[in-house]
Amino acid sequence: MTTTASTEPAGESAEESATAVRPGAVPFAAAPAGDRTPADALAAARDRLLSLQSPEGWWKGELQTNVTMDAEDLLLREFLGVRSAHDTREAARWIRSQQRPDGSWATFHGGPADLSTTVEAYVALRLAGDAPDAAHMARASAFVRADGGIPATRVFTRFWLALFGQWSWDDLPVLPPEMMFLPSWFPLNIYDWGCWARQTIVPLTVVGALRPVRPLPFDLDELRPAPGPARRRSRRPGRPGWEEAFLALDKLLHVYDRRPLRGPRRAALRRAGEWIVARQEADGSWGGIQPPWVYSLIALHLLGYGLDHPVMRRGLAGLERFTIRDEKGRRLEACQSPVWDTVLAMTALADAGVPGDDPALLRAADWVLREEVRGPGDWSVRRPDLPPGGWAFEFDNDVYPDTDDTAEAILALDRVGHPDAGPAVERGLRWMTGMVSKDGGFAAFDADNTRTLPEKLPFCDFGAVIDPPSADVTAHVVEALCARGMARTPIVKRAVVWLLKHQEEDGSWFGRWGANHVYGTGGVLPALIAAGVRPEKPAVRRAVDWLERHQNPDGGWGEDLRSYRDASWIGRGASTPSQTAWALLGLLAAGERGPAVRRGVDWLVRNQRDDGGWDEDFFTGTGFPGDFYINYHLYRLVFPVSALGRYLGAGGRR
Repeated sequence: MTTTASTEPAGESAEESATAVRPGAVPFAAAPAGDRTPADALAAARDRLLSLQSPEGWWKGELQTNVTMDAEDLLLREFLGVRSAHDTREAARWIRSQQRPDGSWATFHGGPADLSTTVEAYVALRLAGDAPDAAHMARASAFVRADGGIPATRVFTRFWLALFGQWSWDDLPVLPPEMMFLPSWFPLNIYDWGCWARQTIVPLTVVGALRPVRPLPFDLDELRPAPGPARRRSRRPGRPGWEEAFLALDKLLHVYDRRPLRGPRRAALRRAGEWIVARQEADGSWGGIQPPWVYSLIALHLLGYGLDHPVMRRGLAGLERFTIRDEKGRRLEACQSPVWDTVLAMTALADAGVPGDDPALLRAADWVLREEVRGPGDWSVRRPDLPPGGWAFEFDNDVYPDTDDTAEAILALDRVGHPDAGPAVERGLRWMTGMVSKDGGFAAFDADNTRTLPEKLPFCDFGAVIDPPSADVTAHVVEALCARGMARTPIVKRAVVWLLKHQEEDGSWFGRWGANHVYGTGGVLPALIAAGVRPEKPAVRRAVDWLERHQNPDGGWGEDLRSYRDASWIGRGASTPSQTAWALLGLLAAGERGPAVRRGVDWLVRNQRDDGGWDEDFFTGTGFPGDFYINYHLYRLVFPVSALGRYLGAGGRR
């Protein structure tokens, strides 16, 4: 793809930095909240969204996660010897601002305390010079000890501690670099992992094989539990016998790792290094996401790449683009979502009645077309004969396009009268349909990435490590194909059957990439209706009933992220703009116009800010269900615009 360099103000998101209304537009004068109508709210939100477009045509809101990004950035810089006093001071200020009264840190707003996040934040603050007997540090260490201390943290946290001599490499699970030699058909080969895990695991095999130790200027005795039986982080429940089998395998790998065969080990390290270098993106990142980025830099440095090597220089310099600096301090985005944000904004504006030949939409389409991925990637391993196409999530990501972004890009371009969009859309359709899995569903990045063996390894106690088909992605693909006149094709019919089979007993659908059943259900209903499923069919009625039953008394919808682990939270949570909009989009697609819809629309109108936007502190995006969550700062705007626009029929969709 051809990438347009970002001219976004350093360290600011589009949602925060842009305030001017586009040239020629008449600013909307907000009515008092009590007098505002849905049409007033839509006009204000539409103008707010238009004002946030960059000159190049894209939109990008901040992608907010948790302080492990900032803690690990400081640890990376400490390991490489490039940590500056200024960056440390500003990052520490941000980390302190996110600490909870009990001394802990959480992984999402309003969520429970997280031990591993707290340990990593604590170590980062010790690097910044915070004394262990300072009040906030004493509260943190007391929480850590009470929750099991360092031995109870996840593997990745103990991996970081091993780099600095605060944990023994002998007490970490082993993944040998020789796994690089496993063919793609063999169990536990690197392509059995989801793309994000694959990019992380390969550099970690290098680091784990070389076992570096660069001591910190302090010890962490205050984070170790009192003498007694060591508590370890509990693994997720699995099939009986699997855990014992993989623990036995890990013991054998430890034996081999102490005395590996020199020739194969050297060859494996060399192949892993070459694999890593080949996947560095133009902006210096790996996959445009934090975990493989930091571990790749460490691995390559250990393999002899000096800090002045072009690969290392690009990698370190690229982190600056992901850095936000403001009055709260310095923080890093785990990823950036300009393609995703842009195509959602295009669809929202079209829903709001902005014509397809509007300069703002044409400018956005120009940029999206330049972002098309035209080369092969890791997806080619399972689909070697499939020509490339489609779109990725980030500014620079040529290796990992995904079906979700591709589907939304096709839907967006379908609403814009761009004369040159046809060939790119056709290539995207061909690639997207070629990525269907054997069962008829669609995953985000790979096809048939469904072997569950990686999940059972002792190493994998955090985050999703495979990429099976999901309801939300399959629904978006179905909707895009139907928009292109393919509703009656076998691929759509099989995908609809997949969706119907995966409806939950309560009538909802699980949301893999958004929180959670509100997201899944709000996405599947429009797809089923687009595919020709009648609104009166039982599957649709059960989903509508589920949404209506889970509407909050205030008229909005919300679902707490704890629903991924605790079923009692399914469909429950404080009302948010994005989740209220998702529910409305599902209900509107099913033909609903009754009290539930009117109350949901009224919630959006009542809670709108005077500038046309909405506040949303709660995280509603999902990275790894149960482990890692995201607050997409543009979700609070684009989805309400779509919902209000479709409610009013502004874009011709009643």
